Amino acid sequence: MSLVVRTPTPSDATRIAELHVATWKEAYAHLLPDDFFDVAHTRMRQRMWDQILNAPRDEWIVRIAEVDGRAVGFAMSGPSFGAEGQDLPRERHVYNIYVVESEHGTGVGQSLLDEIVGTDPAMLWVAKENPRAIAFYRRNGFELDGAEQVDSGDSGITSVRMVR
Repeated sequence: MSLVVRTPTPSDATRIAELHVATWKEAYAHLLPDDFFDVAHTRMRQRMWDQILNAPRDEWIVRIAEVDGRAVGFAMSGPSFGAEGQDLPRERHVYNIYVVESEHGTGVGQSLLDEIVGTDPAMLWVAKENPRAIAFYRRNGFELDGAEQVDSGDSGITSVRMVR
C-alpha cells in the first residue's frame, strides 16, 4: 500500500464529491431515507467541493488521501463557528474525515486527522449512531461533552460533540 496524503487542487473537486457521497452511503445509509442520495444531493456535494477548492482560505485545511493513486479518503478542519450564543469550546473544528470502508483500520483516517489538526485542541460533531467513529476519536483524545444536535438540513441525523 502506497499512501499519499496531500492538499487537493480544484481538479480534485469531482473526486472528493464522489467520495463524499460514497462514504456517506457506507456510513449512514441505514440512518437515512431511501431517496436521500438522489441526483440533487450529488450535485450539491459537487458545488460544495468546487467552491471550497476553487477559493482556498488559509484558515481551512483540506486533505485528500490516495492509496496507489486511488482516492480513499478526505478531511477538512477550520475555525469553529455556530449559531449565535452557541458554546464553542475550541477554536479549531474538524468538519469531516471520511474514509472508504475498504481502508478502515489501515491508518488512512489517522493520517488525515494528523494532517488537519495534529494533536492540537479541537472539537467536532459525529453521528451519535456511529460507534466506530466515536471510538476512533476517543483513541485520539477526544471526549463527548454532552452536547447534541439534530442536523437541521436534510439528513436529520443526531450528532454528538467531542472535544480535545
